[in-house]
This record gives sequence, structure tokens and C-alpha cells, in this order.
Amino acid sequence: MNPHPTHLHPNSWLVTAGRSSEPGASLNVPLVPASNFIIGGKREYSRDDGTPTWEALEELVGGLESGRAVAFASGMAAIAAVFDQLHAGAAVVLPDDCYQGVAGLVAAGAERGRWSVRRVALHDTPGWVDACRSADLVWLESPSNPLLGVADLEAICAAPRKPGAVVAVDNTFATPLNQRPLDFGATVSLQSATKFIGGHSDLLAGVATTSDEAFWHALKKSRELRGATPGTLESFLAVRGARTMALRLERSQQSAMALAERLAVHPAVELVRYPGLESHPTHATARRVLKGYGTIISFDVRGGAAAADAVCRRTGLIRHATSLGAVESTMERRAAIPGQGHLPPSLLRLSVGIEDAEDLWRDLDSALAASMP
Repeated sequence: MNPHPTHLHPNSWLVTAGRSSEPGASLNVPLVPASNFIIGGKREYSRDDGTPTWEALEELVGGLESGRAVAFASGMAAIAAVFDQLHAGAAVVLPDDCYQGVAGLVAAGAERGRWSVRRVALHDTPGWVDACRSADLVWLESPSNPLLGVADLEAICAAPRKPGAVVAVDNTFATPLNQRPLDFGATVSLQSATKFIGGHSDLLAGVATTSDEAFWHALKKSRELRGATPGTLESFLAVRGARTMALRLERSQQSAMALAERLAVHPAVELVRYPGLESHPTHATARRVLKGYGTIISFDVRGGAAAADAVCRRTGLIRHATSLGAVESTMERRAAIPGQGHLPPSLLRLSVGIEDAEDLWRDLDSALAASMP
């Protein structure tokens, strides 16, 4: 038997979770590419009953989040499964800044009359507490994408809410190593395993974790009926990538803090957003609810969108690409993406990888200097 996650530090759980302890079993989680199984045992069909590879990923993430996990084909598939639980005409509360995929899903549902939507500024804790009284789904994303606002999960999750109301937290940017929403009282915590869990830009997967048994069954049924099952190879890669997540996160966070401090005084930079900086609007909340400030930095380049685009073209070590949370550093201008009209045109989102911090700074500084008139 594997040790229970409460008996291990998260760094150790990441390494041991999902492995078999049976004599003669493979040391590493096997890749089981089976759709069906011989009738009479635990499984018959993978869409309904899962595979050992999926279950290893679910055990790993569920233990980290202090709950029970359901793995999905992508982060958006996990998110859609949460919204799938809402009744017709439900009231949804959404942050003013959140992932454009979520914003698009919510807008599409509202247009069809599936739910009504209220937007609340992430830093407005009294507004969230008030919204909890009437909401059927309180959707939080903390830190937010890409303005990196940090919500007071402790206060919001403890706020009175109507019976059956769901508090969901997209925990992708924080990771379960920096924040565990279920410990604050959230109903469900979501991870895009594409990002920090996989960590190598080579898979799509999502995980939803809850300590509510009925909600877990509902999520699993939604996955089954919608066919949003994770791929076997993707699950295998996510487990393998997660083994080093603690090391990757520690290294990248150290570099992110160093880069954020330098960017804050760079003449080509107008504004830096990083929860670890005292200048960040929600820094005090971040100090209280987060164990680490993360690896994502957002900053505005002087000179507008054209200057920001030029910075992206001129970096070499930092790749001009979307997504985040991987071993390599990536950067993109977020306002160039449809549905991000609320963002400053010159905002760049930088995901700091595990490269040497000095090499990253030379690359970034050179690109910024070339953008100045």
C-alpha cells in the first residue's frame, strides 16, 4: 500500500503517488492503452470505468488537493463538467478577469438562457461575500489569468451561501503546492494538467478535485456521458511530469521573483503585475493565502501593442508561444487573443521556466532595450 498523502510532505507524495507496491509490479505507472476489459472484474469499458493510468493521475492530484479527483481530456473539459451540474436559470458569479475560455463558455450559456451572470472584481471581497448569498455557482480563479489578482479564498469560501451552491476555484496558476482551495471550504478545485502538472508542453489534460462524494460522482458521470475522457498517453505523461513539479515550481518561482523585481525598474516597462511584489494590489492577500507567488509575470511595455509585439519577436531563449507552466519560458501578448478586450494592449504574460535566471534576464533585457525609442 502507498502511504496516505496526509503522512507525507507534498514533494514526497508527488514521487510516490499512483505507484503499485505489489511484488513484481512495474516501478513506474504503466501505460494501459485499453478501451475494454474481460467481463467479471473491476472494469469493463474504459469510458465508464477508467484505466489504471487515469487512476494514477487521479490519485496523485487528489492527494495533493486533499480530495478525490476526476481526470478529463483537457482543463476546459473539467471546467465544462462543473458547469454541467447547473440547473436551468442558475445564477453564476464570475471574476472580472479570468481565462478567456471560461468567459467564452459562460457567455455562450448566457446567450442561450442557461444561466445569468454577474461579474465581480476579484479584489472586492465584500462583493464576493454578498454574491455568495444568491449564487448557484461561485467561480473563482486565483491568481487570475492574466492580471494575477489573488482572491481572499478564506473569506469567500466561508461566506454563507444557499443550499447546494457550488464554489469552484481554478487553481491552475497556484498549483496544489501553493494553494489548496478545498482546505478553505471550496466545493471543487480545478487544474489544467496541461500546465504545471505535465510541465513539458506535450499534453492536454484536466483534473477536477472535490471532497464532496456526491459531487465527485456527478463529475464522473458527466465525463462518462460527454465522453471527455483523458488519453492514456496524456495521463501517463502527466504523472511522469508531476514527479518533478515541486522542483520545477521552486526553481521557476525563484527566477520569477528576481525577474519581476528587475522588470519593475526597467525604463521600457510601464507596470509589472506579480503577487510577490509589494506594489501588487493584492500582495497582502497573496501573503496570507498562498504558499508561493507562482511563476507567471504580467507586465506592460511602454510604446503600446507594437512595442510589445516587437519584444516577443526579439527574445530567443524565451519562446513566443501561448500556454504556461512548463520547463521552458514562454511569452505572449494576451490582448492579441480574441475575448481579451479588457486587457491593456501592451500587456505581456511571461511564464518563467527552469532556465538560468541570468540567461533569461539578458534575453529579456536585450529585447526590451531594442523596443525603446
